[in-house]
Amino acid sequence: MKQVLFGLAIIVLLLFQACKQAPKLVLGNPLAAERIDETLIFSRADVEKITGPISENMAPVVKKTDILVSSQVDDMNGDGKWDELVFTLDFQASEKITLNIELVPVSEYPEFEKRTNVRLGLKKDGDTWTEVDQAIAPVGLAGFPTSSQGEGVNWENDKFGFRVYFDCRNAKDLFGKLQPVLIADKVHTPEMGSYHELADWGMDVLHCGSSLGAGGLAMLENDSLYRLGSTEVYEYQKIVEGPVRSVFELKYKGWDVAGQKLAAVEHISIFPGKYWFQSDVTASGFEGEKQLVTGIVTSRLKNEPYQFDANANYQAIATLDSQSLNNDELGMAVLLKKDEVTKIARTSNINFYKLGYQTVPEKSFSHVISETYYVAQKIKNDVPARHYFYAVWGLENQKWKDIESLKKYMGEEADKLSNPIIVAK
Repeated sequence: MKQVLFGLAIIVLLLFQACKQAPKLVLGNPLAAERIDETLIFSRADVEKITGPISENMAPVVKKTDILVSSQVDDMNGDGKWDELVFTLDFQASEKITLNIELVPVSEYPEFEKRTNVRLGLKKDGDTWTEVDQAIAPVGLAGFPTSSQGEGVNWENDKFGFRVYFDCRNAKDLFGKLQPVLIADKVHTPEMGSYHELADWGMDVLHCGSSLGAGGLAMLENDSLYRLGSTEVYEYQKIVEGPVRSVFELKYKGWDVAGQKLAAVEHISIFPGKYWFQSDVTASGFEGEKQLVTGIVTSRLKNEPYQFDANANYQAIATLDSQSLNNDELGMAVLLKKDEVTKIARTSNINFYKLGYQTVPEKSFSHVISETYYVAQKIKNDVPARHYFYAVWGLENQKWKDIESLKKYMGEEADKLSNPIIVAK
């Protein structure tokens, strides 16, 4: 009898230890709609509420019914220790999912399919580029001293590619994709060839000119737009790059807005499976409230742009037209909180470069913003203002030839933002 009791005690102890080794996280989808590639972010403190204290050499992985979920642990403040657990998961309508959280040595963290990427490559020799995690752009207030791969910082997921010129133009551009591949590392190399020509992966689909391109930034002051460009300091800083999230910052000092010298930081995040990136902009050096602007190039637009409510909480501006460099349908849009919108307007189509405002002759670029459909939002000193920039290409998917498909997709994404995944009890 004693042996039986002893055996039962061992079993109970083992079960108790197993439970301790595999803490549970229960997540619920509050929407009666499917959510594919939902990226979830948990702080270290929130993870430790589930697991207890985690030593510096250990990190959490996520399992669903003993199958690893794509994840990463990120050091967001650069102190050498991970601060956040990030993972991507699919949810059915109103589904509740129970996950196991297990700890593994940081040095043995599993490798997952890489679905996001960020890169700044600087010229080395010939067609060779060296990736850097931090760099300051050469000052070029009246010239074009660029030497970066793809002319700037490139970021992407498996749906779309984006770039921002690492020079005084500071406009954003697009790489349309026909396959779920990552291409930023190959830009401006013989392996890719000219990205201006249609290839099996896709191509550069946008002409920016002197507009804000695909989500460039400006400040609206006394009915004038002041481009976030030609600043005294323009710095790139990679924060994280991984399978389910990549994040970087663009930092500026000496932004001339109607004689005021402002500073700004744009914090950009990209996630798998989405036709958008997230931008959080923090401006400083002023009192009260200002109007931050982002916009969409209209130089090839034939139809009128669109303005609509994505849902009760989010407002959108969009264009969809045969406006790509491949002469097919390209859609672009901005989504932001409705109560933050102050103005939606369209600049003139005047070519200021031809009038003599020739900032970068090599690119026929003028610092004066034109050919742009824009939205302004409230921004306070040192308080981040968030927007989402969307891009879709009709050649990648036939549904993107129709503005109603883009509106539907943005409405669905706005509903997800309004109803985040919840931690169930």
